[in-house]
Amino acid sequence: MALRPIPEHVDTVIVGNGPSALILSFILHGNIPYYSHSRPHPDPILHKKLSESSCLLDVDVQDLTAHFAASRLSYSTQALPINVLLDTLLRPLADTDPEEYDTCLEWRLEPGRKVSHVVLGNTAQVGGQWADNPVSASWDIGALSYAEMLSLPGYTFEEHYKNTRGGTLPKFHRPTRREVAEYLARYPEEVGIQESVYTNLKVGDVRRVDAGFYVESHNIICRHLVLASGIFSSLIPPRPSLRPLSALPRSNASSDAPLLVVGSGFTAADVIISTPAHRKIIHIFKWDPESRPSPLRACHLRAYPEYARVYRRMKLAAKQSLGPRGVSSPLTRRKSDQFFEDVAGRDRDHFYEGLPNTYIKEVAVSGDTAHLSLETGDGTMLQREISSMEYVIGRRGSLAYLNNSLAEAILGTPDETKDHPPAISGRTLRSRSESNLELAPDIFVTGSLTGDSLIRFAYGSCVFAAREIIRRTKAAAVTFGGTVHTETASIPTDPLGDPPESGHHDFISTNGHSDLHVDRAMRSLSMDREISTCEPWRESGWWAGGCILS
Repeated sequence: MALRPIPEHVDTVIVGNGPSALILSFILHGNIPYYSHSRPHPDPILHKKLSESSCLLDVDVQDLTAHFAASRLSYSTQALPINVLLDTLLRPLADTDPEEYDTCLEWRLEPGRKVSHVVLGNTAQVGGQWADNPVSASWDIGALSYAEMLSLPGYTFEEHYKNTRGGTLPKFHRPTRREVAEYLARYPEEVGIQESVYTNLKVGDVRRVDAGFYVESHNIICRHLVLASGIFSSLIPPRPSLRPLSALPRSNASSDAPLLVVGSGFTAADVIISTPAHRKIIHIFKWDPESRPSPLRACHLRAYPEYARVYRRMKLAAKQSLGPRGVSSPLTRRKSDQFFEDVAGRDRDHFYEGLPNTYIKEVAVSGDTAHLSLETGDGTMLQREISSMEYVIGRRGSLAYLNNSLAEAILGTPDETKDHPPAISGRTLRSRSESNLELAPDIFVTGSLTGDSLIRFAYGSCVFAAREIIRRTKAAAVTFGGTVHTETASIPTDPLGDPPESGHHDFISTNGHSDLHVDRAMRSLSMDREISTCEPWRESGWWAGGCILS
């Protein structure tokens, strides 16, 4: 896709080619979401309001969501109201009775609303970070989200599964990252947006000009700019004293020296799960279950067995580090050993060593191995040899493609140097997104940059951006190709609605994992309802969570 010429003048440039960028492109191709009167939503208040105005580009989000906090139905209290609205229309009662109601949305092709645009991403294939794997984790680990919650409009994951595998998509299916990456790669062609989507492009030096914005890296002028580059574009680097360990060969699996894994979240767990059964692992992780628990704690054994087992290992290692107080009974130890029997065939005592709250004090690299001096939480000094390291304490995004003045307008502080651009997390733009998804005149934000990183919550921000872009494009008589002087469009003061006093914004989730419910898997296994709580999912990593990864 990257070899095709890129238009020099378009209405909108979308930076990023992950799920939210693809959803927005689908809408800007003239596919408009409408409320389907033939499939009433189970919320009678919402149904009545939408019956009066069924086009989702014309609705008042504040009015439609004002009653959510007091509703008898279960609505998310962590995601942005517009994201919650689109999610419940796409999949009514998705977390409690997913098979009871069909989708309440229908997509109508309206060519008159089509807007010229390009989607620019730096990954080798469409899909954002779903198409990228910077760590030694398997492509065949199941995502945390169910298949239907990973679907994009116009071509669902269920349709993709049927077309590529034949048969019916299994219930409660957690597709692997490989499956999701293949689905996203095929999506543009299936829905007819491929001519607007580009890969293998590094965007840079985006600045504001009279005509709108100029993307110097690709000589593009546009009126609207959409930030869909996500918060998962790069791993958080090791501190300087540990960087020599990054030079150790990753493919050193045959070495007798262990693999060092640093991290306490999903990515660390993915590396552990993916490591061959015969290879020893030293796992250094932060353990603070009261103040900052690992996101793995929210994984129930029956719904997410692989992650639950890694968390149990960490928990047992933390108990053992407490000395006699943490020693379990022989019966408990026997149960624990059985618990780990089918985890990659690895015996916990011989192949896994967990070191909670341990600090790496000294590093000495010698050839293909390194010697470490470690200090545990109780002050004990340890010496270990390793053959390679996976430093996976989290991922962040970057707006380094914006020039200093635009970066300052978005972040509030100047970006003094492009050599060290500020790292972007789910918290960075969350408070501003709550007030307005238009962060500066004609600059919109979608996907995980809004603070809601699950794909299921990507639709709302895309609908908002599409609404404003389509309105302004049709209202402005602008011909690109010369110097254009236009009056700056006014920013709606209340696009999302003020948060209800008792509802949507009582807790700011950095990535939406707090709404990754496991109710359905629990019911299907005849178990009690169990819903993941907010805090354990905070800062919980990347693709394995079904994240937007725009």
